[in-house]
Amino acid sequence: MPNINNTQLKDKVVIITGASRGIGREIALTCAKAGAIVIIAAKSAEPHPKLPGTIHSVAKEIEDLGGRAVPVQIDVRDEKAIKKLCNTIAEEFGGIDIVVNNAGAISLTKVEDTSPVRYDLMQQINSRAVYVFAHYALPYLKRSDNPHILSLSPPINMNIQWLKDYSPYTLSKYGMSLLSKGMAEEFKEYGIAVNTLWPQTYIATAAIEFAVGNKEMLNYARTPAIMADAAKVILTHPSQNYTGLWLIDEEVLKAAGETDFSKYAYNPEFEAHIKKDLFLD
Repeated sequence: MPNINNTQLKDKVVIITGASRGIGREIALTCAKAGAIVIIAAKSAEPHPKLPGTIHSVAKEIEDLGGRAVPVQIDVRDEKAIKKLCNTIAEEFGGIDIVVNNAGAISLTKVEDTSPVRYDLMQQINSRAVYVFAHYALPYLKRSDNPHILSLSPPINMNIQWLKDYSPYTLSKYGMSLLSKGMAEEFKEYGIAVNTLWPQTYIATAAIEFAVGNKEMLNYARTPAIMADAAKVILTHPSQNYTGLWLIDEEVLKAAGETDFSKYAYNPEFEAHIKKDLFLD
């Protein structure tokens, strides 16, 4: 990991959606180790038979590390719940410094095979939630000395292959990226950085195992740690001059001085065969 001052997130109030497992959990742990107050905002309050991790288990992991965490059960489709969360957290801790939009819904299905219910779910959890969190966190982010909004979405790639087979999902993710680009310019006067982050490769998460492929696909992936390390580089960067970017984890870490990516392989035996993620040619 690049040499990054571990105190740069000390006492920062960080809201991370979908933080009960996968990439969200890893970002939560990384921020907590750096001294942040981490708000674990996710739906999973009870154990799932196939998916390990809840808001409470992640909070305990953080507390066992000596960090501070607040588990909050929330559905990011619920505008009133998001408003209440932002107001409550800001009142309790004196503000909000960072919002990480990690919660996501995925269905790699064509228009013909995507029900309206599933379509709405993806638009609401992916692109709409980015807007709602920004809208209600904005008054508090304005007061922060290094405010960031970071959303996990890809660079917009108009290669038709990313539209032909699952345009409903693609639209929801590109919506996050387009909105982030616009908000970066809108919020520039407030010194709020708005960026997106996407993995160069598959990341070993439930999405890869259940939505993209199967358990064997994890062998061709990297661990969530690479996304968490990249997120930390972004979130500790001065917000005034690091905004409006569609960022890739590997490129972020290379710029920060990282040269060894082998440590991120989920299965070291398959390191040479790790696959590129969606939306990257």
